[in-house]
Amino acid sequence: MTSVVTSSQVGDGDSPEEPVVIPEVSIASSSPTENPRFQPRASNGRFVKRDHADDLPADRYLDREISWLQFNERVLQLAADEGIPLLERARYLSIFTSNLDEFFMVRVAGLKRRIATGIALRSASGLEPREVLEHIAEVSHELMDLQAKVFHQQVRPALEKEGITLVDWEDLSEDEQEAMTALFTQQIFPVLTPLAVDPAHPFPYISGLSLNLAVLLTNPKTGKEHFARIKVPPLLPRLLSVGNGDPYAARLIPIEKVMAAHLDKLFPGMEIDEHFTFRVTRNEDLEVEEDDAENLLKALERELTRRRFGPPVRLEVEEEMDDRVLAMLVRELSVSQSEVYRLPTPLDLRALDIVADLDRSELQFERFLPRTHPDLAPTESSEAGDIFGAIRKQDVLLQHPYDSFSTSVQAFLEQAAADPHVLAIKQTLYRTSGDSPIVDALIDAAEAGKQVLAVIELKARFDEENNISWARKLEHAGVHVVYGIVGLKTHCKLALVVRQEGDRLVRYCHIGTGNYNPKTARLYEDLGLLTDDPEVGEDLTKLFNQLSGWAPRSKFKRLLVAPRSLRAGLIQHIEDEIAHHEETGAGSIRIKVNSIVDEAIIDALYHASQAGVPVQLWVRGICSLRPGVPGLSENITVRSVLGRFLEHSRIFAFGGGGNPIVYLSSGDMMHRNLDRRVEVAVRLTDPRHIEDTLNLFDLGASDAYHHWDLGPDGRWTRVAQNADGERLADLQAALIAMHEKRRRKARRR
Repeated sequence: MTSVVTSSQVGDGDSPEEPVVIPEVSIASSSPTENPRFQPRASNGRFVKRDHADDLPADRYLDREISWLQFNERVLQLAADEGIPLLERARYLSIFTSNLDEFFMVRVAGLKRRIATGIALRSASGLEPREVLEHIAEVSHELMDLQAKVFHQQVRPALEKEGITLVDWEDLSEDEQEAMTALFTQQIFPVLTPLAVDPAHPFPYISGLSLNLAVLLTNPKTGKEHFARIKVPPLLPRLLSVGNGDPYAARLIPIEKVMAAHLDKLFPGMEIDEHFTFRVTRNEDLEVEEDDAENLLKALERELTRRRFGPPVRLEVEEEMDDRVLAMLVRELSVSQSEVYRLPTPLDLRALDIVADLDRSELQFERFLPRTHPDLAPTESSEAGDIFGAIRKQDVLLQHPYDSFSTSVQAFLEQAAADPHVLAIKQTLYRTSGDSPIVDALIDAAEAGKQVLAVIELKARFDEENNISWARKLEHAGVHVVYGIVGLKTHCKLALVVRQEGDRLVRYCHIGTGNYNPKTARLYEDLGLLTDDPEVGEDLTKLFNQLSGWAPRSKFKRLLVAPRSLRAGLIQHIEDEIAHHEETGAGSIRIKVNSIVDEAIIDALYHASQAGVPVQLWVRGICSLRPGVPGLSENITVRSVLGRFLEHSRIFAFGGGGNPIVYLSSGDMMHRNLDRRVEVAVRLTDPRHIEDTLNLFDLGASDAYHHWDLGPDGRWTRVAQNADGERLADLQAALIAMHEKRRRKARRR
């Protein structure tokens, strides 16, 4: 079964009007709707609650790895959609590449490592590890081939019609070639290091994700053939502008094409026979043995050095590569044939970010500028007001990027740092930007004599080096830096400010679903709560004491905290909804997450569905739950929304017997979040905020907006048009308009 992106037309050989067809990924198994184990068990017309997982069918889980590939397939469908601005489609192609890179570096590499060490177990979906690996290879080949097709047959020709052209060396005029030669001589040649392979020069180490030229040479004196490798410098622009840089007549040439045209300068006196590009993906997941914090810091620094030498898990080569060269790469890199991907050039389409950033606003999403939340700045002034005064009036629920991060969370911490009445600031940092104003605020506070605690997660994947650097910088400024609890990642998003107000201390808090990163806050959809509620302040004080000291286990009033109480608390709420539904018929469960994999929570949701409770899941990425299966999950719907902003918030909403219960959470429903991370979910108490989040779920469930639905067979169906064939509206665009309307209404008040 395939899904056709009907709004996208590309050429395919002699059929220029053939639509882009993107196959849906599925697990080879019997259809669950025909499996008798999925049929309902009822007594007198009512569902019987199942108390044990043994009562549920064994094949009730979808495979998480395949589900992730389906998520990236949805990204590819956006790239193939002609209804989306052209440069944004180029960006989706770049995102697809980055996503798949990380998937291979972490998930595929981890699976291979477990197989090699003999500790790989059958997955919850029932597949053997090697079956999963084989299925991943099959689907990945299909998706990468489709990505190349979307780019070369659809996006690239469309770019050319708009005056944006990727050119080869042969396409340049004589004057342009001279200009590129000068650029090569001055800026590229000095940083290149050609590496020969012969008895005196062993095959060089190929770093992960680096782009390389494989060159075949002949010595004219001896007639002997040689092989050499040249690494494309990662710090130089991948696409070089030809001409005056006019974005309306942009001509871009990949840097490897310029290098290839000047191989004679790198190998003087040799005959250049052939050259090909290739790229290696390596295992870049970290394995660190933890002792105390200082040992952890040093161990992590050592492991980051080792990471560059992880074993290869994928080899991408240009489709015209000579078989002999490919055979040598396969042999020297110790990869299997299933790990080889032959693709048309250019390889590594992350470079399309450069194209997507061209100054062509008519080919991009409409410009969007986050605005100050009306509770923080009820006037039209762009300057931040008194954050503490605003929080004293009422709790503030933020939704980024629609509400500005810089005039809310950032301003909160900057004002705390500058306020002489603030005595202490405590903060968790998982990921932040390279020029972080959040870190600057903490340093300013410490230098002003305030007590400042920063809980930095050194093991934040792919941000480890960044966070080590921040840790050193903060320590030198006098900030108390700790690295959380041994054996657990500190993933929660917390800030606590203690302020002297008269004869009492007031604790101001921020709890969020996203990182303290001003850059990603403009691209990620996240929620955050600003409050001076004493219960939240007490909860955060206890939790920070656990993170930084030896505080005993604590009971929290408005928080659920992983790994101790988040899973258990959510399952208890699910069971409460089953009871409410049996009593009144009004049970309700609504969950918005990035991923849901945890079997215990999935089983609890199955039980809720069997009891008749309607369950609405809004999942951006991985979903291991099968919805819509008679007798198991016919009351569960699963929907995915993708767009210009990364849907990143996590929300749990329960009917509560008429008194809705809503939590914001830093953690997804995955084993790592629930068992191996410190995560926090905070319960909302302001009726306005509860109503706002429930309204958000109503929008997410509306058929008026573009989305994907998950079926019981594990396949996602894209819903981009209504019954009349009209294009559905974009949910995120609707939210931009709704937030602007809210601000205008607040100004009128």
